[in-house]
Amino acid sequence: MLKPWMIIGAVTFIVALGSSVIRPKDVKWFNRLQRPSWLTFEKLIPVIWTIIFICGAWSAYIVWERDPGSSQTWYLMGSYLLLEIVVVAFTPVSFWLQSMKAGAIVGGIGFVIGLILTICVLPVSLWAALLLVPYLIWSPIGTYTAWEIYKLNR
Repeated sequence: MLKPWMIIGAVTFIVALGSSVIRPKDVKWFNRLQRPSWLTFEKLIPVIWTIIFICGAWSAYIVWERDPGSSQTWYLMGSYLLLEIVVVAFTPVSFWLQSMKAGAIVGGIGFVIGLILTICVLPVSLWAALLLVPYLIWSPIGTYTAWEIYKLNR
């Protein structure tokens, strides 16, 4: 029998794969973009996102375990899913539109959704809310970085 953590983990992994739906020509476009001189951590970004996704899935699991199957819990699960879809959409949107401005907009929308989700999760579980904090810290950094790349490559 599938346990809730398995389902949450599988959904997180499958949705995360959506960020790889990009075309080779878009990768070439992205690789040619100028980057800010302070962007020295680019190689760490996949590790950072892996940690953030694990924290998000763990947060969702804690929320599920508090009140499994209730309408509030399902609403929160839908909110976690929406947040992950928006987060994962950053790369395909930026690449397909060849616009880091569009990526920055998606990043900003993701931050707002993440902040609302964190506020909604807080009364359910402090730990679940704290596990969303890495995203709330990283999201503005990633969004600002995308905006700076956009400004360098108008």
